[in-house]
Amino acid sequence: MENYLKDISPETLTKAKNVQLLITDVDGVLTDGGIIYDDNRVEYKRFNVKDGQIVQYLRRNGIKVGVISGRNSQVVKNRCEELKFDFHYHGIEEKGLKLEEILLEMRIGYSQCAFIGDDIWDLPILAKVGLSAAPADALPYVKERVDFISARAGGQGVFREVGDLILKSKGLLDPIIAQLFNE
Repeated sequence: MENYLKDISPETLTKAKNVQLLITDVDGVLTDGGIIYDDNRVEYKRFNVKDGQIVQYLRRNGIKVGVISGRNSQVVKNRCEELKFDFHYHGIEEKGLKLEEILLEMRIGYSQCAFIGDDIWDLPILAKVGLSAAPADALPYVKERVDFISARAGGQGVFREVGDLILKSKGLLDPIIAQLFNE
C-alpha cells in the first residue's frame, strides 16, 4: 500500500480535488472489454467488485457517479442499477454531446468532471474534462492524452483506483479507511 497513489503529480491531484462528478465508459474500463454470448445470444460480462465498492463512498462524499457507454447492454444496465449510479446512458454514439447535456442539467463545469475511457470513442470527452483517466491497457493514443493512467487494466479495478485518487486528493480516503479499521 505504501506505493499506492504515491507518484501522482501535483497538477493531477489538483484536478482530482476539483471533481464533483466521475463518469466512466464500460467496456474496457469496468470490464476487460470481452463480450461473451451463449447459444441463446444471452450476453455475459465480468465486473470487478472493487469498482463497485467505491461507488458508495464517492456518493456519500458528494461525488456523483455515472456511465456513458457506446453499447446498449442489459447486463451493464443491471450492474449500474445494482451499484446505484446516479445515472447511466447506453448506446450513445456522440458521448461528447451526452456529457454536455449532463453537465448543463447538473450545473457542473467540465473542470469539475472526471472521465475514464480507453478507446477512440472516448477521446472527445477525455479532451474536455478536468480529470481524464485511462486503464493501463488503453490504446496508446488514448494514454498519451490523459492526466492519469491507472496501474490496472480494464476490468481489474480501474474505476476503484480513480475513485480512490479523487477521495485521496480531497483528504477523504485516509479517514474512510481509518474509520472502517476502527483506528
